[in-house]
Amino acid sequence: MTRFLLPALLLASVSLPPVALAAPTARPDTAAGIALQGADSFRLQIGDVEVIALSDGSVPQDLHVLLRDTTAAHTDALLDRGFLKNPVEASINAFLFRTGSHVVLVDTGAGDFFGPGFGGKLLDSLSREGVSPDQITDVLLTHAHDDHMGGLVHGGKLNFPNATVHLGQPDLDFFLDRANAARANYAMSYFDQAAAALQPEVDAGKIKTFSATTEVVPGVVAMLHPGHTPGSAFYRLTSRGQSLTFVGDIIHVAAVQAPDTGVTIAYDVDNAKAAAVRRQAFSRFAAERTLIAIPHLSFPGIGHVQQVGSGFAWVPIPYTNRAPASDAAFADPHKNGDKP
Repeated sequence: MTRFLLPALLLASVSLPPVALAAPTARPDTAAGIALQGADSFRLQIGDVEVIALSDGSVPQDLHVLLRDTTAAHTDALLDRGFLKNPVEASINAFLFRTGSHVVLVDTGAGDFFGPGFGGKLLDSLSREGVSPDQITDVLLTHAHDDHMGGLVHGGKLNFPNATVHLGQPDLDFFLDRANAARANYAMSYFDQAAAALQPEVDAGKIKTFSATTEVVPGVVAMLHPGHTPGSAFYRLTSRGQSLTFVGDIIHVAAVQAPDTGVTIAYDVDNAKAAAVRRQAFSRFAAERTLIAIPHLSFPGIGHVQQVGSGFAWVPIPYTNRAPASDAAFADPHKNGDKP
């Protein structure tokens, strides 16, 4: 995802592709209402590895402007089934974990690219976890869109100076060649932002690309799934027989694109391939009960997909808020006779 529905004053100062120039309405609610939140995080355990979902904020999306291969009526009907109305708020999620000596960040949020009030909260979220940017050893970019790579730099300087940045080679080749804007009929602003975020990493010798399935850090395998972008990648973390797959922008709006995987979005470089990847991956994830992490579904964006008729449904991970305990400890919470 690269472009959102932004206020008119911001639009005046930022070069945007024409698909996202609509301004938000002034109504105060999306579904249950908008509330201003601070930096946020969510923890879960994958084998021996603790994974922390981190919020970079959220942004509104005008789906009537952004979605493709659908109609406004079809989109609204699916949103209504999910108790939503257009525009819909999209989360910007990143993920942090440690494996061996590697401190790994999956995607970096929007950084400064969306302007004040839209994203840019990742460093605050990291700080609340007691993690400084110079502790990050590896950044895994699911693809080279600004809300995934924007946090790499600030004022032309590297935010994560000690990190190796892993990225699919096709994305680096595509987005650092401005001639591809005309070839692919894709807005030049995407290429401007790639130059701003990726070129400093290239110049510093920090980019490490891959062109095939490979282990990028211990216990993490990268796999290319071109469609949304030419080098879009999944990263599968495995520990003690458990796994979590970071899937990038395979989906943006669960209420619409899960039941109807053929609905695409303006951010897709190749709409047909993006829809095919979503359908194929969701079929596999549902059959194998794969736990996945998604950047733009409601925070923390971690859960499963299940087959429902000819489509799918998104099932978020259950929320817990307590220290881990043995089975014996929670088998009978009232074993001491303290009944409510």
